Amino acid sequence: MTIDEKKLDTTVAPDLKSEFVKLNAEGTNNLILDLQNVKYTDSSGLSSILIANRLCNSTGGLLVLTGLQDHVLKLITISKLESVLHILPTVEEGIDRIFLHSIERDLTDKE
Repeated sequence: MTIDEKKLDTTVAPDLKSEFVKLNAEGTNNLILDLQNVKYTDSSGLSSILIANRLCNSTGGLLVLTGLQDHVLKLITISKLESVLHILPTVEEGIDRIFLHSIERDLTDKE
């Protein structure tokens, strides 16, 4: 999913949260959130990302953030969330990470 907005703030976050809940209800448990176009985020934008992360985790899935601009990455770092969120440079690396996560989960389930 690519966010086309330049700002991820109170004007966008509520709709984004609703979209994450809808995707989760439809069975989506892995999500790559491409933020390459987002130049700015505030706490409400960060909250929507954390909701997506929680929803993915609750179903055994994974949320991967890609294409983070400096301001967004700085806010995540200041908030000490880089250890909670999966951040990778590109969508392709995100796809690989989700694939690996699925294999690991399948192997764990078989044990």
